[in-house]
Amino acid sequence: MLQIAFIRDNQEKVIKALAKRNIDAKSVVEEVVQLDENRRAAQVELDNTLSESNKLSKDIGELMKAGEKAKAAILKEKTVSLKEKSKELSEKAEALAVELTNKLYTLPNLPADIVPEGKTPDDNLNVFQEGDIPVLHEGAQPHWELVKKYDIIDFELGVKITGAGFPVYKGKGARLQRALINYFLDKNTAAGYNEVQVPHLVNEASGFGTGQLPDKEGQMYHSTIDDLYLIPTAEVPVTNLFRDVILNESDLPVLHTAYTPCFRREAGSYGAHVRGLNRLHQFDKVEIVRVEHPDNSYAALDGMVEHVKEILQELKLPYRVLRLCGGDMGFTSALTYDFEVFSTAQDRWLEISSVSNFETFQANRLKLRFKDKDGKNQLAHTLNGSSLALPRVLAGIIENYQTPEGIVIPEVLRPYCGFDIIN
Repeated sequence: MLQIAFIRDNQEKVIKALAKRNIDAKSVVEEVVQLDENRRAAQVELDNTLSESNKLSKDIGELMKAGEKAKAAILKEKTVSLKEKSKELSEKAEALAVELTNKLYTLPNLPADIVPEGKTPDDNLNVFQEGDIPVLHEGAQPHWELVKKYDIIDFELGVKITGAGFPVYKGKGARLQRALINYFLDKNTAAGYNEVQVPHLVNEASGFGTGQLPDKEGQMYHSTIDDLYLIPTAEVPVTNLFRDVILNESDLPVLHTAYTPCFRREAGSYGAHVRGLNRLHQFDKVEIVRVEHPDNSYAALDGMVEHVKEILQELKLPYRVLRLCGGDMGFTSALTYDFEVFSTAQDRWLEISSVSNFETFQANRLKLRFKDKDGKNQLAHTLNGSSLALPRVLAGIIENYQTPEGIVIPEVLRPYCGFDIIN
């Protein structure tokens, strides 16, 4: 959530920055500033009324001591009126504060200066590409055919149990999935990330804390009886570990990694581009989350990008890194890099990771602060990234490593799998 003080002091800058997201925010910004002025005016009037009431109470006490009960009675009548006024003003200030907060929730984060202009994924900027695209043998197939051929993932069985988008992993497919999870976690912990296991359902406050609510409630599975949400990513519970927390400056940075299943309704996703593992309602992902000092967060973001690069280099998958344009960025992000793996069998790029800096946007919602060297509380910066999302990485391995003899396992995964080919 954007800070109201920043918006009030930088209205034109906020309007211009949100224009990069293709949002005309002028009227919303003006409304937010007016709400804040009204709230502050109500608070000042409330404070003055309470001050006057307190002074009268003191005067009444002195009059009673002096035996001037008649004068004290007149003042008591006035304090009753002031108490009623105080209650009304308190309710007004609270209502304005709630209305202001709800309005602030509708404003996305401001894009960083280096975010490119653009409206669609076609406007994203390719900033890095590495790896040779393999030449496949004649008769090479996409992964949804290969997994059926080798009986390692069963989409139809998942439909029977739950519905479309909930595959069943079998045999060497399940072992390869588990191998990837363990490999990703080992890479992350070796890089200094502390592994945590977190709940797979979160409450409403957690959804608001990281920005999934109220922006993405339609994409989340909601357990209405208990008012809990199935997590769309480990980012939500891991970042919420720090909700309402004040860290010491010496505690920074904080690095966490977690494996969780992820649940997304993906409403409106149809067509050939979402076949097989390309788009699922339940999938596995390993996440990295950082809490950083504001001065260090962009260096940390660069480090996270290099970390994901190293994983893809070891998997020997052709990949590219995109800097997302303003129109394609997530609601909470200030800067996002997407990683995509090239699927030779599908002849298209598949997104497999997003690495983002949220600056203070999430921290302001979470009330995540640190005490600086002067003893003052400051908002921290939060970052997160997929390291990595499994379905499309698995699709890339299955398709790019296919041979007439079977699917060769990347060398780095063989100690985790216990086999070197699926045939």
